[in-house]
Amino acid sequence: MKINVQNTNGESVEEMEVPFTLVEEGDKGLQAVHDTVVAYMASQRSGTACAKTRSEVAGTGKKPWRQKGTGRARAGSFQSPIWRGGGVVFGPRPRDFRKDVNKKTRKLALQKALTERIKSGEVLVVDQISIAQPKTKDFISILDNLKVDGTALLVTNNPDQNLQLSTRNVSYVGVTTSESLNTYDTLKYDRIIITRDAFNGLQSRLS
Repeated sequence: MKINVQNTNGESVEEMEVPFTLVEEGDKGLQAVHDTVVAYMASQRSGTACAKTRSEVAGTGKKPWRQKGTGRARAGSFQSPIWRGGGVVFGPRPRDFRKDVNKKTRKLALQKALTERIKSGEVLVVDQISIAQPKTKDFISILDNLKVDGTALLVTNNPDQNLQLSTRNVSYVGVTTSESLNTYDTLKYDRIIITRDAFNGLQSRLS
């Protein structure tokens, strides 16, 4: 499959062959995409919620009152879960939410996600993106030239400082590299803007 290459003025420069293998066989890769996205979102959870048990709450070990003869219910601890200020029964404890997805599955998922975005015409390959001065206005003008509406993911080989500074105030644009591109980000944004070098850089990961 060939894809159109544009410059930052929105003009077509040439057509280039997609440098990595596309996954176009029906439903192949859909389960891999699902598993990879679920694992990514699970890994974003901190898992630090924690409630104290009766052995951890502060308090004395003294018995509240004698066992018999008071007319009240038996009580052996001020830290009892049924008492105010007592411990929590089956409360949350620190845990790791990460799910394991093997390398082959992650590769297939990214291939499938990129294939669908390319087939839908939602991937723009730009010859080169360079900004002389770190100005957000200059970057916005590039988006206007490329006719990008909504959210966008900018994928470069190695973003320079001017580009990073120009994009950090644009809340609807994300920036990543070809080495860090993942399936979740590939599906999250409305459009994907990728430089020619970064597009070729995906060959080593996906071919």
